[in-house]
Amino acid sequence: MLQSLTGNSCVRLIQSNKSAWYFLFLVLGYILYLIFGAVVFSSVELPYEDLLRQQLRGIKRQFLQEHKCLSEERLERFLSKALEASNYGVSILNNASASWNWDFTSSLFFASTVLSTTGYGHTAPLSDGGKAFCIIYSVIGIPFTLLFLTAVVQRIMVYSTWRPIMYIHTHWGLSKPLVAVVHATLLAVVAVSCFFLIPAAIFSALEKNWNFLESFYFCFISLSTIGLGDYVPGEAFNQRFRELYKLGITVYLLLGLIAMLVVLETFCELQQLKQLRKMFYLKKEKPQDRLTIMEHDHLAFSSMPDGTVNSPQEDKTEPFMDFPILTSPGAEGSYK
Repeated sequence: MLQSLTGNSCVRLIQSNKSAWYFLFLVLGYILYLIFGAVVFSSVELPYEDLLRQQLRGIKRQFLQEHKCLSEERLERFLSKALEASNYGVSILNNASASWNWDFTSSLFFASTVLSTTGYGHTAPLSDGGKAFCIIYSVIGIPFTLLFLTAVVQRIMVYSTWRPIMYIHTHWGLSKPLVAVVHATLLAVVAVSCFFLIPAAIFSALEKNWNFLESFYFCFISLSTIGLGDYVPGEAFNQRFRELYKLGITVYLLLGLIAMLVVLETFCELQQLKQLRKMFYLKKEKPQDRLTIMEHDHLAFSSMPDGTVNSPQEDKTEPFMDFPILTSPGAEGSYK
């Protein structure tokens, strides 16, 4: 009997705190996913790092043997200076002296990577004034970019998501959840083709040292705003039309980021994902004064004869998504 009561109390405790338990499982799952990634990256990349270190040590020993007049300390100082300059995007190689990192198009490309938080890291401000300006520019520019992208994505979704789903639902009689899932899938396929597969093929043709996998890797790392900086286009020796190429890449990154946000927002509108998110979110608690008003309304409705009013449960419907109220395309307030 005691065990039965204890078991029932535990079940009631778990059911009354479902959101907290789901959130705990989410945190544990995320930590395990981080550990899993660390284990895989370490096991895959560590042997390659060790091999590269051994090769560099061998080259260094051979160089010192061939140039006995040069001490190891002087070589270390030279390499340290060269690597420090390389971290700022400045190379001492002859084939890299023709390209500048801070001409107008390169600076425009750098500004776009800063504001989009991609940040390849291949180029960084050299002067104290440039570093200070980068801080101020980012503090103002990143929220400005988020506002700009939000406004653009919201307007694009009216024509790319909400209107097509409403049109098919109204004229074909299909359910909104089904239409939305099919539409989101097709939209994702189009976005992947236009901003990953096709650009990857173009980059693999324009960049001599990139294969298709490396080009696709660059597209994904860039449009996901990870921006590792190990692959940056337009940095090759004697790059033809470098300024125009850099400008085109800047436009590609901006349009690709907008497309990715449209796809992401479309998937977030799916009813299935909304239900999944609700599992981990805290429920909004209604203010005490609103609860009092609801109790008075309930008493007022309960005092009326049956059938006089509809119950709130009968009138309450759960829409698939918050579709905008559409009027004419050019009218002010054509959507919410």
